[in-house]
Amino acid sequence: MTLLDKPVQFLKGVGPRRAEALARMRILCARDLLYHVPRRYDDASTITPLELAQVGMDVTAVGEVRSKGVVPTRSGLRIFQAVIQDDTGIITCAWPGQPWVERGMRVGDRILVTGPVRFFHGRQIQPREHTLLARASDGASPPDSAGRIFAIYPASDELPQWIFRRVFSQNLDWLIRQVRAEEYLPAAVRRDLMELPDALETLHRPRSLAEVDDARRRLAYDELFFLQLLQARERYRATRERPGIAFRRTNELIRALHGRLPFQLTGAQIAALRDIYADMTSARRMSRMLQGDVGSGKTLVALFAMLLAVEGGYQAAMMAPTEILAEQHAQRIGELGLDVALLMGSMTGARRKAALARIADGDATLVVGTHALIQEGVDFRALGLVVVDEQHRFGVRQRMVLAERDPAPDVLVMSATPIPRSLAMALHGHLDISVIDELPPGRRPVTTRLVGPDERGQVFREVGERLDRGQQAYVVYPVIEESSKTDLRAAETEFERLRREDFAGREVALLHGRLPGDERDAIMRAFLAGRVHVLVATTVIEVGIDVPNATAMVIENAERFGLSQLHQLRGRIGRGDQGGVCFVISDGRDGANDRLQAFARTTDGFQIAAEDLRIRGQGDLFGAEQHGHRTELRFADILTHGDLIAPARDRARALVDADPLLTADENALVRFLLERRYGDRLELFGLG
Repeated sequence: MTLLDKPVQFLKGVGPRRAEALARMRILCARDLLYHVPRRYDDASTITPLELAQVGMDVTAVGEVRSKGVVPTRSGLRIFQAVIQDDTGIITCAWPGQPWVERGMRVGDRILVTGPVRFFHGRQIQPREHTLLARASDGASPPDSAGRIFAIYPASDELPQWIFRRVFSQNLDWLIRQVRAEEYLPAAVRRDLMELPDALETLHRPRSLAEVDDARRRLAYDELFFLQLLQARERYRATRERPGIAFRRTNELIRALHGRLPFQLTGAQIAALRDIYADMTSARRMSRMLQGDVGSGKTLVALFAMLLAVEGGYQAAMMAPTEILAEQHAQRIGELGLDVALLMGSMTGARRKAALARIADGDATLVVGTHALIQEGVDFRALGLVVVDEQHRFGVRQRMVLAERDPAPDVLVMSATPIPRSLAMALHGHLDISVIDELPPGRRPVTTRLVGPDERGQVFREVGERLDRGQQAYVVYPVIEESSKTDLRAAETEFERLRREDFAGREVALLHGRLPGDERDAIMRAFLAGRVHVLVATTVIEVGIDVPNATAMVIENAERFGLSQLHQLRGRIGRGDQGGVCFVISDGRDGANDRLQAFARTTDGFQIAAEDLRIRGQGDLFGAEQHGHRTELRFADILTHGDLIAPARDRARALVDADPLLTADENALVRFLLERRYGDRLELFGLG
């Protein structure tokens, strides 16, 4: 513990009562206060002298309150008015219908106001926002506004701006002196980044807004570095602490599979295989993510990796999230002339017993299954590679059970959710990442058409024409049932209407998440077999199986879906040789059309994911993670600071590779700061 970790109540101007209020804002110690940085800044260049505030202008002004009061009107409206003055003049500020503002303002207070200038018995500012910069009772002469940048802190009713400003004016110099001892980043590594104490001082006392950006960049690097350090420790544990398998490559099976393919692998697939083969033939255990768009050929790449494991004398297992997807994987592997064993929870009796026996004696070298693969009683003779399909559908523990064997098998996880590479590194820094960012040649793109509700009839007629040609279709809705709180179209209601009207005489089925699992599987099997012509569904189909005959999709109330979710839905069609069309129906409310037009312009999932991130913002990217711990980025923004992730990751990995537990003297400070940030998670990775 350092002086920065002492309770905040012992700082000047705080005391027990304010410390309680600060604790409600998650400010418990001096360090927390130092990192409570302004949420925005008002540059002095934007401050309008009061004599220049003309009617019709939108201004930000600073002045001292000379008088105040609540004025009633004939209509019963009560208006709070305050007269403010600066060195150039005087003006009235009015808050119609907000008499309570008077309670927080005193004559002599120095305030900042932002809002339009209107004429009502003279010039008058009607503030949209106002900030108390200094209390009249402070006794200090008000500073000149010229050349200043006003820092606006996250505040509360208990702790308004003026309190934060006074506490920082009394303590900031001392806080900065303490943090100077915690600069952990050598100058050779820091390069263009500010020193940590300079960055923190700049955020609280900026001389220019450009400096603020540089300061936030340093704090962003710190966040990303310590997050990558935590993940580097997990990666070390997964790949180094337990010896891996150096697979011997003979090319006997790999070359034979190449010969059976009616097409050539794409350049992206070859590059991914090069990464995977390098991992698998080294003594270091593989822990890699294979990321790719829908239909990019990830499963085929995984199959080549599985064959390398078999060539080396080991077994390889692929775990899929649903039985029908596991069956489809097994079927396609079988169609390539390879012997594959299938194990699923629904298998019983002699069939299950035979599968378990083949796995146990090593006769089954290629195994495909569901979570049944990790159940008690499943024993592999020599498991060398674990492939996890749709990795986000499994919990952390589920993904790791297969991998926690002796000898430790290599691990390849696959994700069909395209995300920008910088975001992938931030989220999955514990994994090495290979990206398949091109589709196989000859695959016909899906056409996307954005239409309004008045075109719905024509849309369903066009879908009907495809059904006449023997093709199939999805119709997707955002909710299962109608609600009085929204006017969204619902799957259950529209299912009844569609089979009576638009698709009368067709076999129409309803699929949603509330149906029992075996019933959902039966419906999907019927759709795959062609016995169901139109599948009315919710987003339960977002991750599913390949139905090559499905060529049309209608997405209702499309404005309710994120771009990446829309892309995943669209990926369900056009997987055969007939192409496909996706009709996106939206009334354009909430400014959704620009977003949906961006979706319609491209089928590149990585481009769509980047646009989705730009539009919606990163929010809490990590959320409540599957192992129950929370990771937040307060300063780092993936779009703005994405270029910092790779150097942060590389330095973190180099530190952990050289000193896994960070016990060396030169790493003591880094270890201390890591424990400060992630103490509750370090036990998870054996560092605490």
